[in-house]
Amino acid sequence: MDWLQAIVLAIVQGITEFLPISSAAHLILVPVLTPWEDQGLAFDVALHVGSLAAVVWYFRRELSGMAVDWIGSLRGRGLTSDAKLAWAVGLGTIPVGLAGLAFRDHVEVLLRSPVVLATSLIVFGLLLGWADWRWRGKKSEYDIGWREVAVIAFAQALALIPGTSRSGITMTAALFVGMSREGASRFSFLLSIPVIFLAGALETRTLLAMSADIDWLMLGIATVVSGISAYLCIHYFLAFIRRIGMQPFVVYRVVLGVILLSIFWRPFG
Repeated sequence: MDWLQAIVLAIVQGITEFLPISSAAHLILVPVLTPWEDQGLAFDVALHVGSLAAVVWYFRRELSGMAVDWIGSLRGRGLTSDAKLAWAVGLGTIPVGLAGLAFRDHVEVLLRSPVVLATSLIVFGLLLGWADWRWRGKKSEYDIGWREVAVIAFAQALALIPGTSRSGITMTAALFVGMSREGASRFSFLLSIPVIFLAGALETRTLLAMSADIDWLMLGIATVVSGISAYLCIHYFLAFIRRIGMQPFVVYRVVLGVILLSIFWRPFG
């Protein structure tokens, strides 16, 4: 891997990790549009570390309050809004965690297809557009009840399907249960923290069992670039989502899905 590939992939991963447009769809296009080979597992781990650092740093104040009040709730001090949000993020991670452990290998074998990815881009993109147009409400991440948390949590498990987009499906479900665009986005980003951590831990475990030469300098630079691009993505997405809405991302998903189908689908081949 050369430096250009490392920087480009880091930027692509950092931006698409949190936008509702599927990072997998963009990473699969890279080897199609370039002569680059697969970046390898160590590089994937580095990009996850960068994305995780970005979202944790962005929400550091909220996370600090959530952690303190969550510990307080365990000690019987009551369920504050921060404690409730912390429980919601934790409980909201369980379905996707269990689904990942149960079906991850099957998904890799059966659904890891550009056609499946493209179809998911289109179908779940249109669903996001419908939710944003028809069902959007006013609730923030602090206002949702346990039923709404359950809906979003089980929807997040669908992100195992390539092309769905974890952020996209959680935002869609959040809009369906009456959250505002900002509330849906912020809750989706908070939900990403344990999910990215768990995914990175699984990849790290696999990496440690492998014997491969690692360019630590390149991985370090890629981690920083991924983190910076992810942080800027979160910041500007939240700053503009109230005005621009989800529809531009819906159009982008559909167009990208059609492009991928035109490249990879061979119904009579």
